Amino acid sequence: MKKKFLSAIMAAFLAGTFLTGCGGGTASQSSKSSKTLVFAQSSDPRGLDPAYADDGESAKVMCNVYEGLIAYKEDSTEIQPCLAEKWNISSDGKVYTFNLRKNVKFHDGTPFNADAVVYNIERQLPPKAKDDMPYASFTFGEVAKVEKVDDYTVKITLKEPYTPFLANLAMSLAAPMASPTALKKSADKIMENPVGTGPFKFVKWTKSQSIELEKNNDYWGTKANLDKVVFKFIKENSVRASELISGSVDAIDGIDPNDIKKIKDSKLSLFQSKGMNINYMGFMCSRAPFNDPKLREALSYAINRDELVKQLYQGYSEVANSPLPSFIPGYNKDVKPYEYNPEKAKAMLKELGKENLKIKILTYSVARPYNSVNGQKLAESVQAYLAKVGVTATIDAFPWKEYKDKLFQGEGDMFFYGWIGDNGDADNFLSLFDTKEIKSTLNSAKYSNAQVDELLAKGRTTPNGDERNKIYSQIQDITAKDVPWLPISHAQALAAYSPKVTNFKVHPTGSIFFSKVDKN
Repeated sequence: MKKKFLSAIMAAFLAGTFLTGCGGGTASQSSKSSKTLVFAQSSDPRGLDPAYADDGESAKVMCNVYEGLIAYKEDSTEIQPCLAEKWNISSDGKVYTFNLRKNVKFHDGTPFNADAVVYNIERQLPPKAKDDMPYASFTFGEVAKVEKVDDYTVKITLKEPYTPFLANLAMSLAAPMASPTALKKSADKIMENPVGTGPFKFVKWTKSQSIELEKNNDYWGTKANLDKVVFKFIKENSVRASELISGSVDAIDGIDPNDIKKIKDSKLSLFQSKGMNINYMGFMCSRAPFNDPKLREALSYAINRDELVKQLYQGYSEVANSPLPSFIPGYNKDVKPYEYNPEKAKAMLKELGKENLKIKILTYSVARPYNSVNGQKLAESVQAYLAKVGVTATIDAFPWKEYKDKLFQGEGDMFFYGWIGDNGDADNFLSLFDTKEIKSTLNSAKYSNAQVDELLAKGRTTPNGDERNKIYSQIQDITAKDVPWLPISHAQALAAYSPKVTNFKVHPTGSIFFSKVDKN
């Protein structure tokens, strides 16, 4: 009996030693040594190729995988060097010369150099640029040519001076550098298998469920603290909050104001800051019935924005009077949309012969950083206001990717959408009214005004300062009268995370950079 007992102990010891050597018996040890952070957001990215993506869900993943020549500082849209160590601008403001960082490799081993920069930019310039590259014209539209000077020097020549150019090069969309090898091998594949130079490498994407990234141990800069970041897709705000409270996820964004109390009561950490965004109701301006600005004006009188924002967002959003947040240079403090006046709305509808107007509202079924209650609830609130002035509105709500496809195809008479500022420049918001951005889909209202186009062009070549601010102030006056879309609110940036997580923050652009985040 004693022999059998000793034999059993010895067998268990040997088995344990064997399993530990193979890694099989070290589950608890590896979980302690391996840091995995699970972050929950509302939906899948549209895609992971910077040239083809245009949404926040994509940007939040891509900013951890890719890098650009320039980066934003941690808490602002002030720029700093990244893959370019320094740069020089010619006296006429048209030639930018970038000195590139050496000894940097893409995740597939491809060297980062001048050839990579030229390839990434040229694919977004005519004649190579595709119609479904939404940020190409916005970011590189003023580029006349890009040239390799030597292996680590690139010269970009603009058609004319363009003040926002450097700020645009720090964006998470269009500007980041992807591996030329991966792009040449299969340009389509990089939409689902991104290859950049960033602090995290792509591992896998399980559609409608999650994306997994792992630490890039060969990263040229300071290595990430986390070993893995998992982006988990949970459509409903309240479900994400419950998952955080239960400990199933470590951090979330897109918080419903109704959930904030229980998040705080659960001793979780809340991130809160002024948001660089706009939540708006758009009109399809390119066709009847809303190609008539008077009809757009009439329906604007029907919406009680003050009441709407107070009820839906409970103090975590402020009423928007302009497309620009108040802290962006060029903000017009005197501009205001048409005030709530349902009697005026009814009178105008009668005058226009539209007393029994029937319209279709297109919206999204998920929460967005600029609209924490989701597009369906916002649309239903507006639907109720419109009913009071005799307008019958039906609502079609879709998941985010499908919604964007339908919107860009021109479906719906009215729609709900928003914008998260990319670079802190007024042009970044107001260019959404540029006629040339109809083709790129950034001008989702398909609004066209020659005076606005002219002012936007002037603003881009004017140096920062009072003269430039006056140009953008004038654009806000024009669009407030024309009403291509009705500004609703500016949302606070809200996120929540476990006390075990440190240095978690949402950048003003809405992106979340995980390279400095840690987990105890």
